[in-house]
Amino acid sequence: MTSFRDRYGGWALVAGASEGLGAAFAECLAERGMDLVLIARREALLDDLAGRLRERYGVEVRPVAMDLASPDLADALVAATADLDLGVLVYNAAFVPVGRFVAADADALERAVDVNVRAPVVMLHTLLPGLERRGRGAVILMSSLAGLQGTPRVAAYAATKAFNAILGEGLWQEVREQGVDVVACCAGAVETPGYLRSGKGRVPGMLDPETVARRTLDALGKGPRFVPGLVNRLVAVLLTRLLPRGAAIRLMAGNTGDIG
Repeated sequence: MTSFRDRYGGWALVAGASEGLGAAFAECLAERGMDLVLIARREALLDDLAGRLRERYGVEVRPVAMDLASPDLADALVAATADLDLGVLVYNAAFVPVGRFVAADADALERAVDVNVRAPVVMLHTLLPGLERRGRGAVILMSSLAGLQGTPRVAAYAATKAFNAILGEGLWQEVREQGVDVVACCAGAVETPGYLRSGKGRVPGMLDPETVARRTLDALGKGPRFVPGLVNRLVAVLLTRLLPRGAAIRLMAGNTGDIG
């Protein structure tokens, strides 16, 4: 069988890699022999993760402290990767304003748009042409079950996750003939530090970050959208095919009413 590195190339970039799901993607990619560019704002966490991955897997790791909401993101990405033959792009970063939309801080809502929507667009528009030119590569965009319908108390976040799912599906068709696999991962609850800080307890179908990352990487090349976990796939069918739209929104409201 062709190795992951042979299939996609030697370097992977993970945006939002400091902890949780992003760190799990980094570890799963390192385990598959990929050298890594790790991007996040928290430099100390990135450096710690980079050291662990170098020691454990013998891969090269380049930690880059960067604010993905920066207006100069495209230039910063080019500067960080210009000398590398990138093969895999993972956009995992997200900002989640919690609470009623009308009570939210305007800066927080704008940051959600910058981090969750503008940044993946800029990253892919900047780096995806390189994958096309080399004729192979992979893109993973992290979406969410929250993005399958309106989700109260995280309304802006859910809307941005819907954007990423649709962007991924469109790119899946656009670049597949150039040898680039794209998948939008619509994850359910993931037991990350960020989720735990939200105050929400365990819910049915919750998966650990390593399981989500591993299964998503395995889903590359198998279709434009992936929902990890049987319970979550059943929930996705319920939300998108079986329930009326209003009922689906009310169901999600029952799950998000106590966060924040």
